[in-house]
Amino acid sequence: MQPLSDIDALFLNLDTRNTPMHIGSLSIYDQSKAPGGFLRFTDILAYYRSRLDRAKVFRRRRVNVPFNLGNPYWIEDPEFDIEFHIRHIALPEPRDWRQLTILAARLFSRPLDLNKPLWEVYVIEGLDSIDGIAPNSFALLHKVHHSAIDGVSGAELLAATHELGPDYDIPATSRYDGWQAGSMPSDLAMYVNGLIQSTRMPGKYARYMRNFAGRWVDARQWLQGGHRSMQVAPDSPFNQGVTPHRVFDGVRFSLEQIKAVKNRVEGCTVNDVIIAICGGGMHKYLASREEGISDSLLAMMPKSTRSEAAMRDEGNQISIMRVAIGSHIEDARERLEFVRDSTHDAKELLSILGEDVVAETLALISPAVANLAGKVLMATGLSESVRMFNTVVTNVPGPPVPLYFMGCEMQQFYGMGPAASGLGLFQVVFSYNGIVSIGCVSCREMMPDPAFYARCLEEAYQEMLELG
Repeated sequence: MQPLSDIDALFLNLDTRNTPMHIGSLSIYDQSKAPGGFLRFTDILAYYRSRLDRAKVFRRRRVNVPFNLGNPYWIEDPEFDIEFHIRHIALPEPRDWRQLTILAARLFSRPLDLNKPLWEVYVIEGLDSIDGIAPNSFALLHKVHHSAIDGVSGAELLAATHELGPDYDIPATSRYDGWQAGSMPSDLAMYVNGLIQSTRMPGKYARYMRNFAGRWVDARQWLQGGHRSMQVAPDSPFNQGVTPHRVFDGVRFSLEQIKAVKNRVEGCTVNDVIIAICGGGMHKYLASREEGISDSLLAMMPKSTRSEAAMRDEGNQISIMRVAIGSHIEDARERLEFVRDSTHDAKELLSILGEDVVAETLALISPAVANLAGKVLMATGLSESVRMFNTVVTNVPGPPVPLYFMGCEMQQFYGMGPAASGLGLFQVVFSYNGIVSIGCVSCREMMPDPAFYARCLEEAYQEMLELG
């Protein structure tokens, strides 16, 4: 058994019917490059089965401690059935990009079964009418609960199911064939473990006070300087309650061209350019709805705190930055310079507080209180009134070289994330093989026209390319 960290447990506590807390991806492959020109579903099942030992997330499930005395535990699922987790579906006519985004949104809307290993894969065949994609291509839609992985460990999971070249093998036997799960722990054993966890709370308080008391004083003095990081997020259409229904769309940009834009403005980074593109997209989108906002929207930007030694560890190792995205600025250069300064401030504040501030602060809350608070926050709408952010923009570095799934090169990749009440637009930036994609997930009532928002992002990107 392995206990969930406080951050991992938080994502389980926040999970509700309207806000399922899984992350995911949509990847597209040219099936004609497979041996024989096509893949059979039974072969895909065998391929995944041969790779189950490459990632713990595949076969482990959570078990709760009685009375929430401690964080839940991961155990190896004694009832694991791979065919429950991998499903096969065909894209409806006319099998174009719009149908794919609609289907992806519907599949992503469905909550995971929290009593089983927290992942699903949908094999979507028949992508016949998508520009730039070969007929009869197929897609994989992955869903994994956020309690099990973050963006960086999700990229490692991607590596576990792909190869760096078209050659692959499915061993006749694998460690999975002889694998046996342990027995389910008894309630008494879990209760005792919970009591042990609760006895560690005083030590957590002492460590927090020792590590952060001085940092909070320094942060308060820094914030009194009028930095934008202290401002309240303006009200926006994405700070309302969400329904269970999701929408999805995605865009793709050249990483080389984004780097060229970065080099034209002193002190800018690739990340700054991408944030400014998101800010420009939001400016155009809100203006079209006659909901122009006089101040910048604020983005929650998760930042990995994962060390090199922990790159293959699963779970969440993240902190949070609060960045103004310049959505109130029409001029592309002015917006990029604004974002450059905003990200500099956000990094400076995080440096003062320490990158472990999120994990250490969560550690102060007992598991029982955290569980109750998470449910109350989502059920009462309190998360809508506490406006710390307007959107999530998370940047996940992917491989700079092509990946292959069963001999098929991955043509496109889009990340997907959980839209939540009070934070109803989630944007995943992913770099892969010279391309930067932005995958956008929102509530259907908040953003009934995701394809239009995708066009807004594309227009903002073109304006960045025109910077002198």
